[in-house]
Amino acid sequence: MDSLLIAVAVLIVFIIVLLIKTAIVVPQRNEYVVERLGKYRTTLGAGFHILIPFLDRIAYKRSLKEEPIDIPAQTCITADNVTMEVDGVLYLQVVNSRQSAYGIENYHFAAAQLAQTSLRSAIGKISLDNTFEARETLNQQVVDALDEAAQNWGVKVLRYEIKDIKPPHSVLEAMEKQMRAEREKRAEIAKSEGERQAVINRAEGDRAEAIALSEGEKMKRINEAEGRAQEILKVAEATAAGIRKVAESLSAPGGHDAANLEVAKKYLDQFGKLARENNTMILPGNLTDVSSMVATAMATLKQTAQHTSDSSSASIE
Repeated sequence: MDSLLIAVAVLIVFIIVLLIKTAIVVPQRNEYVVERLGKYRTTLGAGFHILIPFLDRIAYKRSLKEEPIDIPAQTCITADNVTMEVDGVLYLQVVNSRQSAYGIENYHFAAAQLAQTSLRSAIGKISLDNTFEARETLNQQVVDALDEAAQNWGVKVLRYEIKDIKPPHSVLEAMEKQMRAEREKRAEIAKSEGERQAVINRAEGDRAEAIALSEGEKMKRINEAEGRAQEILKVAEATAAGIRKVAESLSAPGGHDAANLEVAKKYLDQFGKLARENNTMILPGNLTDVSSMVATAMATLKQTAQHTSDSSSASIE
């Protein structure tokens, strides 16, 4: 009885081991490469599979997901002989599990090495200044070189990204000085442009002020000239009116006698003022002949009155 139980237990263990060896469950987005007696037999996709025990075995397991591979930092030399350290990240995907298993020993290592050599070759063709600006171009060159070589590996290179570029410390200091000088240059240019604009604004303000002042002075002079003209016109009109009044008075009865008296009075008044205001006096040859002077003045007034009357008559006609 005991031997029977032992035999059953051994049979159960054997069946369990057999199931473990033969029953295979492949996860989603994975493929298993099966060999029979050391020779490739088939590639198993996702799902449940039964293998022949002791003949078939899982030789390789491949993930069909996108895989990131860290590319270690390496020393590169630019076209202008500047040494720098560059590292990156490579993204690839297995598209043929059989080729990835038998086409190359280790496609991860091969892809990383080829990415480094391709990057060194690409950087060696450009200068240091262009290195920072040409990251996209460098990335694409590495992808093109890897994708061409990886066709026989059953691997598709999706993209390559440069993570960091580290120039030597001396180069960093020179670049910092250059950037500082460029910033100071832009600051000086901005300052000079501001001062230039300020000078232009002040000049335009002074010009506008001068124009306004000249316009004001012009209007002032025009107004003064118009005022003087009005004044002269008013004085002339008043003088003309006075002359007309004198002429009318002379034409009235007793006008000549009154005029003689007024002229004599004015003569004596002016002569008296001349005697008071001057140390030296100029006396007429015949001081007592006031009547001749009055007659001369009256003749002049008469001619003026006659001329005024003639002008008035001509105007009426």
